[in-house]
Amino acid sequence: MATLTDIVDDLVDGVDGVLLFSPSGSFYERFEEWEGEAELVVVAPEKAVDAETFVDLPLEFDNIRDRIRFGIEGSMDKGLFEEGDVVACAAPTFDGDIDTLVRVRVSEEMRSGIYDLFTNSRAEPSVVRDVFDVAIELGKKGQKGKPVGALFVVGDAGKVMNKSRPLSYNPFEKSHVHVGDPIVNVMLKEFSRLDGAFVISDSGKIVSAYRYLEPSAEGVDIPKGLGARHMAGGAITRDTNAIAIVLSESDGLVRAFKGGKILLEIDPEEY
Repeated sequence: MATLTDIVDDLVDGVDGVLLFSPSGSFYERFEEWEGEAELVVVAPEKAVDAETFVDLPLEFDNIRDRIRFGIEGSMDKGLFEEGDVVACAAPTFDGDIDTLVRVRVSEEMRSGIYDLFTNSRAEPSVVRDVFDVAIELGKKGQKGKPVGALFVVGDAGKVMNKSRPLSYNPFEKSHVHVGDPIVNVMLKEFSRLDGAFVISDSGKIVSAYRYLEPSAEGVDIPKGLGARHMAGGAITRDTNAIAIVLSESDGLVRAFKGGKILLEIDPEEY
């Protein structure tokens, strides 16, 4: 009869890597002298332990599945693992030390582009997350039960403002409100039914609503069926260091643009 130790040994047997998610110093010390052949990688928001191989986790995601997915994608971006490799992921599910072990086979499908979106954007990771949350919630509920579209341009706000013009009075002109505040998020959802883009700074300050983005769409390649809102989002990210998060009114999907290209597509109903 297999013992619990046997089952755990099977989970880590023959793995190509071990990912330790936000380990405490004392927990990591137990691995420092480890001489296994598998790559040992620490994944955390900050380098709190002296690990030789480290992957930055842009946020301490509450959902362990998201945490592991981001850690693996970040490891792939660094060239540590590739399709077909098997990794053991050790992470804390509850507060405190690591208490969960998951065995995962790496695949190219895990390379969604969202890790790059969070870690290599000008905007703070928490700001990117908060804008995604607003767009996804809006995609789920719409406005009074009807589908709605929206365009959020995040980061490099000064340059974005110089490459756009107002369509109407800017309700945020003299305010100092930030995305992520529940009351502010309600305001964003209300204003989204009107034309134009929201402009949000690196730190999450809402700089403007109702902006018409002026960069030329020439050379921006978007899938057929997507309209002016997506074209504008692609163009502004090509000409600035901003990212654009677009909710489509027609198909209800949330798409993220960076460098003029779509990096991510999310169905709010499945998120």
